[in-house]
Amino acid sequence: MLSFGGVAAETVMLYPNIFGDAPASLERAREFMVDGGPSDYFPPLGATVVLTSLAATVLTWRNPQLRWWLTASFAVFVTCEFLFSALFFWPRNEIMFVDPPGTHSADHLRQIADEFVAGHWVRLAGGAVVSALAFTAFVRFVRAGARPTAATEAVAGAEPTRAAR
Repeated sequence: MLSFGGVAAETVMLYPNIFGDAPASLERAREFMVDGGPSDYFPPLGATVVLTSLAATVLTWRNPQLRWWLTASFAVFVTCEFLFSALFFWPRNEIMFVDPPGTHSADHLRQIADEFVAGHWVRLAGGAVVSALAFTAFVRFVRAGARPTAATEAVAGAEPTRAAR
């Protein structure tokens, strides 16, 4: 959910400035992102999401009500964030932000910027799906932990529910 929030914030705060008037906006973005940018933030965040997703899946594997929500969330994250980024976005980032200025024509830079923005909407939708799946697992986890058991009702002095008898 944090990753989705970061991508959503990037979409509304940075992307209009970075891709709004390519190639001039790409040059301004290079000047602005000297000390840090999305490439400094998202790889460590992505690695953290992968590790915590794997840990959550392993720790809750015995609970089938959580297992498949978390597994699906992890699979969509790896597909939409890592694989799609590596195959689609990283080469375009090289062209727009790493290759020396003047290497590519203005038309080519506009085309690459347009492709990047279009692909970004796919990544954003994938992040929304990941967040929905993870949040569903979280809600199921909380609800499962909030159900009273016979032992907790006995401690509280309550009569056990019919299901607990």
